[in-house]
Amino acid sequence: MFAVVRTGGKQYRVAAGDKIAVEKLAGEAGETITLSDVLLAGDGGEVKDAAGVVVSAEIIAQAKSEKVIVFKKRRRHNYRRRNGHRQQMTLLRIVAVGGAEAKAAPKKAAAKKAEPAAAAE
Repeated sequence: MFAVVRTGGKQYRVAAGDKIAVEKLAGEAGETITLSDVLLAGDGGEVKDAAGVVVSAEIIAQAKSEKVIVFKKRRRHNYRRRNGHRQQMTLLRIVAVGGAEAKAAPKKAAAKKAEPAAAAE
């Protein structure tokens, strides 16, 4: 299953297991975030309703993109300015693309861990 999500003013086509670099998002490496602004979803060649689709992703790292050189020059005025800029970005690994089941799966795992602890007491 794939989805088209919007984040940082750009759109990305993602599927489970993909790695993407997006504009900086809040969070530390290892945290799981949810990309809820899903524009389109599909499975194979058919398009599905994107209303209930949620994309969960894991933050790999917070990094900087490659340097962009800004060079300004005015002819015949001895005016030259050179400047550089590195944009902040977040590297994401897409964990799951799906409906409510993708979002509820971690909660079920947490509930299973809590049950043996209650039984032991």
